[in-house]
Amino acid sequence: MKPLSPTDQLFLWLEKRQQPMHVGGLQIFSFPDDAPDDYVTRLAEQLRNNTEVTSPFDRRLDSRLGQPVWVHDKHLDLEHHVRFEALPTPGRVRELLAFVSAEHSHLMDRERPLWEFHLIEGLGDRQFAVYIKVHHSLVDGISAMKIIQRMLTTDPSKRNMPPLWDVSAQPKRDADGSGPSLWHSVGQLLGASGKQLGTVPAVARELLRTINTGRKNPAHQSVFQAPRSILNQKITGSRRFAAQSYCLKRIKAVCKAYRTTVNDVVTAMCASALRTYLMNLDALPDKPLIAMVPVSLRKYERSDCDKAAGGNHVGVILANLYTDENHAGTRLLKIHQGIQETKDRYALMSPEEIVNYTALTLAPAAFHLLTGMTPKWQTFNVVISNVPGPKKTCYWNGARLEGIYPVSIAMDRLALNMTLTSYNDHIEFGLIGCRRTLPSLQRMLDYLEDGLAELEQGAFN
Repeated sequence: MKPLSPTDQLFLWLEKRQQPMHVGGLQIFSFPDDAPDDYVTRLAEQLRNNTEVTSPFDRRLDSRLGQPVWVHDKHLDLEHHVRFEALPTPGRVRELLAFVSAEHSHLMDRERPLWEFHLIEGLGDRQFAVYIKVHHSLVDGISAMKIIQRMLTTDPSKRNMPPLWDVSAQPKRDADGSGPSLWHSVGQLLGASGKQLGTVPAVARELLRTINTGRKNPAHQSVFQAPRSILNQKITGSRRFAAQSYCLKRIKAVCKAYRTTVNDVVTAMCASALRTYLMNLDALPDKPLIAMVPVSLRKYERSDCDKAAGGNHVGVILANLYTDENHAGTRLLKIHQGIQETKDRYALMSPEEIVNYTALTLAPAAFHLLTGMTPKWQTFNVVISNVPGPKKTCYWNGARLEGIYPVSIAMDRLALNMTLTSYNDHIEFGLIGCRRTLPSLQRMLDYLEDGLAELEQGAFN
């Protein structure tokens, strides 16, 4: 028996029909060169024969003295969790994304362990896919990525590898904040120890400095008052998932030309895509959109693109996306300057002070999302999150991993989540949103490409 932490309980409490609280991932694999045409069928049979289930996948919810706890499920039915499915013809990526969109919309049965593993055949070009979803109360996004990576190998000749649910020595949830979130930061503040309380003077000083800067600079003022947007309406339970890979070399070239970071460039790509998408709906606010962006706080030179994703700890930044700016290059430089100013502020603070500063700035957003009682106070409009992925080409039972796409959470008043991960020499975007609130969400993939091309044009022409 293991009690749930207050943060994990929060994910259960937040869940409702229109707001499933599970995270997921989509992986696309190519057959091994020597594989027969029925390779996926044989792989499915191998998976069915692997009935050993290790923690945390053997846990189900129970209650002790009115409090939720994790207990070992003695009657776990693996066939319920592991599903072998086929795409409808013609088996394009479009059909695959439609499948993930539908499956990610469904709540999971709380009487069973809260995870599913879908092995999907029917893709063209001798490819297949795996879609995994796990409740956020069981693992967070960072831990889920680590578990998936433990299922993979860099050795293409390795076979008979254990499946996800039988990977031993599961990584624990990071205790140092490497998986930052709104709830993690607020939870840290609410559970403050003496060490946390000792940060109050420095946190108050920095918060006051930020507020005073905001009074003088409208760009900073918007950080504390994001505009009303269609992104921040109530949502339905129906989801749309869109995914696309972008070459990391292209992004690093732009990064070098503008003397910014990789994180700045992908944030600018998201800003450009959001601007175009909302303009086409005649719904772009006059004031710039604000994003909650988890970023590395490691000190590095501005032009050092290779270190842009590195760091010893991570903080949350409320980034002005400057969606009121017409020129893509200028928008990128403004985004870079705003993020750098926050990093410079964090560089003067201890990790505990950063956590509490973040919690205080995000507290209005937490209250709004939990209660909906402060609709005029929108702290941020969208989440843009970067989850580190494998750095080398990976394989699973000889099948080459071609792409790995995060599938995150959309919520009431946060109808869009833009999560990306790095894999090999690509950046993989996964966009999840409410199908009704944000029509034709898949067009945003084209707008991301347009945003990158516009930056390239400005940098090299």
